Order: sequence, then C-alpha cells, then structure tokens
Amino acid sequence: MFSCNTSTSGHSTFLLTGFPGLEASQYWVSIPINLICVVSILGNSVILFLIRTDPALQQPMYIFLSMLAASDLCLCASTFPTMVRLFWLGARELPFNLCAAQMFFIHAFTYVESGVLLAMAFDRFVAIRDPLHYATILTHSAMAKVGAAILVRAVVLNLPGPMLLWRLLFPKVSVLSHCYCLHCDLVGLACSDTQISSLVGLVSIVLSLGLDSCLIMLSYALILRTVLGLASPGEQLRALNTCVSHLCIVLIFYLPKLGLSVLHRVEKHSYPALAVLMANLHFLVPPFMNPIVYCIKSKQIRQGLLKRFQEKKVDVS
Repeated sequence: MFSCNTSTSGHSTFLLTGFPGLEASQYWVSIPINLICVVSILGNSVILFLIRTDPALQQPMYIFLSMLAASDLCLCASTFPTMVRLFWLGARELPFNLCAAQMFFIHAFTYVESGVLLAMAFDRFVAIRDPLHYATILTHSAMAKVGAAILVRAVVLNLPGPMLLWRLLFPKVSVLSHCYCLHCDLVGLACSDTQISSLVGLVSIVLSLGLDSCLIMLSYALILRTVLGLASPGEQLRALNTCVSHLCIVLIFYLPKLGLSVLHRVEKHSYPALAVLMANLHFLVPPFMNPIVYCIKSKQIRQGLLKRFQEKKVDVS
C-alpha cells in the first residue's frame, strides 16, 4: 500500500497484478489465458469474414452477430496487450494516461456488447412475433442506426469517467487489483474525494448493463408469450430453437459478471489468485465462446465454413 502523502493528479504510475502467490509459475498459468485470447481473435475474425463475404448470411440476425464479433475483437484488443506485457515480459508499470485510456475502451466495448445483445433480443422478438414484416422492420438502414446508437451511448456513458479521474489525486505508485485498468479499481485507489466519480460509474452501469439486462428479460418474456400462443408444439419448438444461440451468449456474458461480483464480496481476500483468474475470464470467456456457440448452433454458419473449406480444396487441386 503506497502513501497518499506524495499524491499527484494525472502523473501516477499503476502496477498491474498477476496471480498472487503464483509468481513462480505465473508464466505457465498464463499460457491457457493467452491461448483463449488467440482463439477468440481467430474465431471472431472468421465470423466477420464469413458474414462479410457470404450473401446467404446478409440477414439481420447475422449482421447483428457481426457487430457482436467486432465488439469482441475490440475488447480483446483492449485487454490482451497489457496481459501479454505482464505475463510474458514481466512489465507491470502503466502510466496514468494509458491506464485511463484502457479503462475507457474496456468499459465502452463492454457496453457495446451489451447493447448488441439487446438488439439481437429485439431481432428474435420481431422474427417470432411478426415474421412477415421482419425484413421491412429490420432493414439495413435501421440496423445501421441501431449500431450507431449503441456506439454513441457507450462513448457518452464512458467519457466522464476518465475526465473525472484527472481531478483525483493518486499516490505516485498504485497497485491495481487486476492485469488491466477498471474504473472501480482506479477510484478505490484515489486519495481524494471520489463520491462524484463513484456516482458517475454507478449511473453508467445502470444505464447500460442494468437497463439492457432488464430489457432482454422483457424481450424473452414477450417471446415466450408469443410462442405459447402458437398452435402446434412443433411450431413452438422451432420458434424457441431460433433463440437458443442468443440465450446462450447472453448467459455467457452476464453470468461471469455475477460470479465475479459474488467472489469480490465473499472470498476475494481468502483466494486472491482465484479473484484475478475470475476477473480475467470475466472479459475473456464471452469473446472466446460466442463464435463457438454460433458455429455449433447455426446451420448457416457451419455451411459457410464448409463452403470456404471446399473452395480451398478446389484451389489446391
């Protein structure tokens, strides 16, 4: 714990944290995490390439999926560099400017992903509730506006955070709880009054993750009501089957956040290495699992992959 007697504003150095108690084997422990990052980048890049090049995938559902893949790639790009520097190069120091920038991008792309998941829930509701007008409601123009609104909301909600951090005083050197910079972590290290920064962070979370999760639950309540109104059990099963992939990635996105929140309140100090591992998985699991879920559950994605492999074989022949 560093003293606040020599606190400064905007010129602090932050030390990233690896796995407490596992410093001797940290290099080996980090290998699976780095592999997850690499697979996440490759998987989401493949999804983007397929949707961009395959006319059969130019549908609203898959265009929203491409937005999700793009946000996953940006989230990996926001967290991966500092993790590589820490685990492979042993570089812990991060200046205030870089830390604040990383904090902004991590939270912004997390909010973007949450907004895209909400848009995908609306997409599933429209497809089940009004399939005849599905293509006229979710036009390319409408989806572009939705994507722009999601991005603008993420930027607007996250801009005050770094700006308010500049007004806070930090020790010359501060030790972070994770291997990247988060708003709550930085606010907790400040030596000056943090009420405004804490309130702004809470409001941004409520207006993004909190609001989105409530609207997603409402969408699925309306979807379930619509499905139960269908005549035959076969139609009900087919309608619900179109939501399985999206429901899986919603759970993958929100459950790690819930698990990390519980761990921070119950066993963070008893098992610090577990808390750090959960924090890493909290950001790494969704980008890693989203392409896998859609490759397994989506017939169109699998057909697109097979088509590309067959074209490669023909070119080689």
